[in-house]
Amino acid sequence: MRRQIGHLLGAALVVSAGLIGAVTLTAQGASNIARGAEISPVPLDMKGLNPALVREGSYIVNAQGGCNDCHTAPSYAAGGNPFLGQPEQINAPCYLAGGVPFGPPGAPIAVSRNLTLSAQIRTLDQFIDIMRNGTDLRTPADGNPILQVMPWPVYGKMSNRELAAIYEYLKAIPLINPRPAFCTVN
Repeated sequence: MRRQIGHLLGAALVVSAGLIGAVTLTAQGASNIARGAEISPVPLDMKGLNPALVREGSYIVNAQGGCNDCHTAPSYAAGGNPFLGQPEQINAPCYLAGGVPFGPPGAPIAVSRNLTLSAQIRTLDQFIDIMRNGTDLRTPADGNPILQVMPWPVYGKMSNRELAAIYEYLKAIPLINPRPAFCTVN
């Protein structure tokens, strides 16, 4: 009898720990979704999209991925550069429209892509392929079909849901095409 009670208590403890863990993960996911809604620097158009997925994508793009640093030129609005001790203000008119050169001045090896356009012209499967394998779907001048600057090996480790959330978020942000001339790095 004592042995049965011990097994029963042990099983109850395992189930309780599992439930607490599940509730914690669910709450954490919900808080990431809520935070994603708060930190998007641009208005979102969620018509026809999954709002929770859009907000989760915003959290990944804006709180974890650092996408703004390479895909917004310049990254911060005048007076809003946190690296200069200023209160952060993302350059919303150029947000994720690309145009950041990589490489030596005057001869960049690559220029960051316009993510506001990418989500409009790529399917989810193509987007996942880009993020997971670094596939360059444009014909590169050097003939190398692998993205050379994008840190796709890191993003490629994300789950399909996380990549779908990023894609859904990119579909919800304002399209900037063509990129205005003032969206450049000097």
